[in-house]
Amino acid sequence: MAGEFPGAGSVRAARRGFLLGKFMPPHAGHQFLCDFARAYCDELTILVCSLEREPIPGDLRLAWMRELYPDCRVAGFTEEVPQEPGEHSHFWTIWREIVRAAHPEPIDVVFASEAYGARLAEEVGARFVPVDPLRAFAPVSGTAVRRDPVAAWPWLPEPVRRHYRRTVCLFGPESTGKTTLAAALAAEYATCVAPEYGRTYTEVFGVECRPEDLVRIALGHEAAMAAAAKRAGPLMICDTDPVLTAVWSDMLTGGRDPQLANAPLCDLYLLTDVDEPWVDDGTRYFPDESTRRRFFQACERELVVHGARYVRIGGPYETRLAQARAAIDDAFPAVRQALNRSARRP
Repeated sequence: MAGEFPGAGSVRAARRGFLLGKFMPPHAGHQFLCDFARAYCDELTILVCSLEREPIPGDLRLAWMRELYPDCRVAGFTEEVPQEPGEHSHFWTIWREIVRAAHPEPIDVVFASEAYGARLAEEVGARFVPVDPLRAFAPVSGTAVRRDPVAAWPWLPEPVRRHYRRTVCLFGPESTGKTTLAAALAAEYATCVAPEYGRTYTEVFGVECRPEDLVRIALGHEAAMAAAAKRAGPLMICDTDPVLTAVWSDMLTGGRDPQLANAPLCDLYLLTDVDEPWVDDGTRYFPDESTRRRFFQACERELVVHGARYVRIGGPYETRLAQARAAIDDAFPAVRQALNRSARRP
């Protein structure tokens, strides 16, 4: 069809390609290198090199690269070896054997964005293919990402974003303004809300919950958080979570299923107090003040037992919103800084 790009596969130049890197963490520049190489050859091997002392674990980087490039051979190398030619007189011999162990078949082309690629290609009997040595495609570095992942957010692939994304959960008894606060905070921090699944469940199936219903609600919370994360920025707001579902199970059934014991924690909890009037919306359970206070105490106890980071939020709505904003800014200052930078742009 006229105007269609035929794709690099129409002029394949090589069968087997090879590249290596630390990918600490992978970013758009690394992706351009790998995507270029994948389009250039028929088979691509990516070697993820890491040392134990480095700030991001090698097995995590290897998992990220395997998720990003499932159609490539992605291998890891973790031995303590010289990192620069000046560190060892047999530097190139050492690395030639490392490459041969990772890629025992003949290599046709070696890809790199740095000058070492030419010598490495020579050592393994391959042709060197330079890729964006001036970093024109993505002016970002792993060092910059590690220093300020929020500022580098547009350059990060989703597996890396998951690692750096922070979650804030509105946590507390019913009728304490969690949903309203979650929506306001999401708007302020330019992100989205993982909605409360318990409300969805009880509106469809009724408010009589058995232990198995609470397990299904917790599963729904986890699924909602995973789905919402794909639309979230560096910060995601959660309107309750599976940890709170465990407290609900205690309140409604007198116990909890073992499946509720290992819920993942959010990075910050905003614990909403019961110092505002209870409002009946048709799906709520505990209008009695003493029960509401007991529910609140159970929520706080749960956070303490889990060692969660939390801040108590109370008072009228505007006070709660201000307290929530202050807690988030204190916990994640880089997010507020990014918002301020965005606001200053013309």
